[in-house]
Amino acid sequence: MAHGWKNTSRESAITPETLYLNRRRLMAGGAAALGAGLVPGPGAAGPFDAATDPNSLNDITTYNNYYEFGLGKSDPSRYASALTTSPWTITVDGLVEDPGDYDLREILNGKTIEDRIYRLRCVEAWSMVIPWQGVELRDILADLRPLDGARYVHFETVLRPDEMRLPVGVIDWPYVESLRLDEARHPLTLLATGLYGRDLPNQNGAPIRLVVPWKYGFKSIKSIRRITFSETPIRTSWMKSAPNEYGYYANVNPQVDHPRWSQSSERVIGAGIFGNRRQTEMFNGYGDEVAGLYAGMDLRENF
Repeated sequence: MAHGWKNTSRESAITPETLYLNRRRLMAGGAAALGAGLVPGPGAAGPFDAATDPNSLNDITTYNNYYEFGLGKSDPSRYASALTTSPWTITVDGLVEDPGDYDLREILNGKTIEDRIYRLRCVEAWSMVIPWQGVELRDILADLRPLDGARYVHFETVLRPDEMRLPVGVIDWPYVESLRLDEARHPLTLLATGLYGRDLPNQNGAPIRLVVPWKYGFKSIKSIRRITFSETPIRTSWMKSAPNEYGYYANVNPQVDHPRWSQSSERVIGAGIFGNRRQTEMFNGYGDEVAGLYAGMDLRENF
């Protein structure tokens, strides 16, 4: 990999939230008028959809799960500032041509930072819409060059007991997640480095996190410090913690309920008292793009 740091300064980094949203809507609308979307998208729930308003920056940064910093939705915004996010090193190992420790700047060098507006569906049956910035994971994987025998890619969150709260009895730390390589290489799968045109806040997974919009939010692992290529899948953190409740795939599926609640609808964060629920869509509305990844599979059994 080449060394160095690409300057990715953006106008939106210094633009107020309302103006940033207006510019994104104008760009999306202009592209539609020309008969072409900014990126392939699945309609109403899709990226760059001018009709899908993103949540406010306050919603996104104060209501989220990052259990390393506490179990409450506001805990990450209160405590995650203790995490040191620069410099940042990611260990790459397993079935890969060039294993080693890579500086994040080296991994991102030369990559195009893209805007992606995605719906986030939490397994807890709430949702929001988030304007991310990041790079397609497949571009990073191409640089890392997994070996022919690799079929899966695993991720691990940084573990720093002196900077984190790490509640006892919830998860066996560090947090680990995994994707099949074809899922990881899908063009919708993003490594996010920012949101609302700003560097990714600590509470949202700084400095780099996974975003897989057709899966429940817990698959989108935060603050990645290890990437491992393997021939076989692993038992992810929530599979180990509650195997009867969480499966490997975690695709959004309104027909498969969580053992303790229905997944047929979701509470929309920020929608107000008259519009705070919507029907959950299969694959979170991204089925046109991703359903083919699971052709022939029983998604009730492979949940």
